[in-house]
Amino acid sequence: MLKLKDLSLRRGVRELLIDVSLIIHAGQKVGVTGANGVGKSSVFAMVMDQIHADAGDFSLPPNTVIAHVAQETPAVDRSAIDYVMDGDTQLRELESSIAAADGEHDGEALAHYYAQMEAINGYTAKSRASRLLHGLGFEDEKMQQPVTSFSGGWRMRLNLGQALMCRSDLLLLDEPTNHLDLDTVIWLEDWLRAYTGTLLLISHDRDFLDRVVTHIGHLEHQQIALYKGNYSDFEIRRAEQLSVQQAAYEKQQREIKHMQSFVDRFKAKATKARQAQSRVKALERMKVISQAHVDSPFDFHFREPESTPSQLVSIEKASIGYGDVSILKKVSLKVDAGARIGLLGHNGAGKSTLIKLLSGELALQSGKEKQSKDLRIGYFAQHQLEQLDSEASPLLHLQRLDPKATEQELRNYLGGFAFHGDMAKAIVKPFSGGEKARLVLALLVYQKPNLLLLDEPTNHLDLEMRHALCIALQEFVGAMIIVSHDRHLLRTVADTLLLVADGAVTPFDGDLDDYRQWVKDHDAGQAVDEVETNELGIETPITKKQQRQDAAEKRKLMQPLTNKVKKLEKKMHQLEKQKAELHDELANSDIYEAVNKDKLKSLLDQQTKVTQELEEVEEAWFAATEELEAL
Repeated sequence: MLKLKDLSLRRGVRELLIDVSLIIHAGQKVGVTGANGVGKSSVFAMVMDQIHADAGDFSLPPNTVIAHVAQETPAVDRSAIDYVMDGDTQLRELESSIAAADGEHDGEALAHYYAQMEAINGYTAKSRASRLLHGLGFEDEKMQQPVTSFSGGWRMRLNLGQALMCRSDLLLLDEPTNHLDLDTVIWLEDWLRAYTGTLLLISHDRDFLDRVVTHIGHLEHQQIALYKGNYSDFEIRRAEQLSVQQAAYEKQQREIKHMQSFVDRFKAKATKARQAQSRVKALERMKVISQAHVDSPFDFHFREPESTPSQLVSIEKASIGYGDVSILKKVSLKVDAGARIGLLGHNGAGKSTLIKLLSGELALQSGKEKQSKDLRIGYFAQHQLEQLDSEASPLLHLQRLDPKATEQELRNYLGGFAFHGDMAKAIVKPFSGGEKARLVLALLVYQKPNLLLLDEPTNHLDLEMRHALCIALQEFVGAMIIVSHDRHLLRTVADTLLLVADGAVTPFDGDLDDYRQWVKDHDAGQAVDEVETNELGIETPITKKQQRQDAAEKRKLMQPLTNKVKKLEKKMHQLEKQKAELHDELANSDIYEAVNKDKLKSLLDQQTKVTQELEEVEEAWFAATEELEAL
């Protein structure tokens, strides 16, 4: 499908790829990973014929249809649904041909074009576009609004919808989740898993990569290495390779040291000169193994708050909204020291509204709010990136926060966020979105907050920075409330999940996998009303509200079983590990010697017991799984 042979690619003076040979087959879904600046987006540009290889060959099958997400959205008055349908160019060409044939009263041509329209399911195009837009978070009435009426983030969703509407053989997606909420990310995952073409995906969302891709194409050291499996599989394989590489490096370094020592000692002696010269040539021919390293450029930790009150914020029976419109009603929430809360819910349900209230950007419409006098908030939101002083440097931003700190102290601190050398004194204006986000985080961390409010903190951050942020948040001793579509971040740092839905904030009884099911159930409840048949055989409609209540009741029934299945899976894993350890001990020939008779008997008894217990646990797991599937 996609073939690179001895390919080299350069941007300016930088060599991005050197002598790369690679084949990506039709239908493969490849996650393209690597540090910022290694050439991921340049590879996409090459595939789209925007730039060309400096050496070697790049080829695609003839007539390959490529779809990608446009970075700019034209300011057109076309409706959202028509704009998305424009992505199906074959449909639009047929519509133009039909209109032309109709104007010429060419019945034969019309019959031909109508047959083609039927063959490509063109008559269902509007329905397909509507489903795409619904999946991307657009309500029915918004689908008819002009493109010009939408904000930048929603226009990016329209561009994504247009790319998905295209009848493509090859789909290129560069950070498609950046402007999406968690619900839409879940929908997009399912769509991409069902996509039958070839996919190249750049993403810094490890959970998204894990669920979507079949291969990882990792860019490093001007090469692309293709790994089979998802991102978690890649991490394991890469760790193994780095371990082997490091061992080989250390062995080679010992050989080089030994040979160099011989040369230094004997090159001046006539009797040893030939041997010394031979070793010099061997050293010159030796292909040096580079030292393995996976060191992150980021290393930072939240500074310990100056005080940690037992209760930071308390809200009682609050109504929250904008002007006279209430988004959330009767909200009661207590944020205690050490609370780690993740907010879930559809886009527009009120997650950011709640964060804005806590940050002080919004006032209560009604109810009570009490804040500790020692409360110190660290607030991160995307709009704060634009509030940075574009003419100031990272160093100057910090100096304004702490005029008494020395320049070296502040430089050392900024180094943990990869602002090194001249970059620490460079003005912010030309910084990328990721660099601005890192700077806002650096300023937030420096101020020793005891309550973190994080609204989509990982947008624009690469995998290494996300990993560093996860570690720092795990160590953070204060309280935090997080809105994020990055499930890995939520899973690793949040202890409590709250659901923001239907104007209320309630505890969510389940994990992120349960939330995935909640999203599907909730979306099903938003669709057309279903019908049920009563005992008299009469069909009656089920209201959407009833559907949601039924789904909630179903989740309540499923939760104990889901917990039971997870508990049994954990037990099976422990017993399998124990069984493997016993097998290794019994594989040792020393155990069968006479002096180890008692130990052998004990090991055999343990093996019998563990095997029997494992069988019982497996049977219980099968029974619980079947019961869960039946529900």
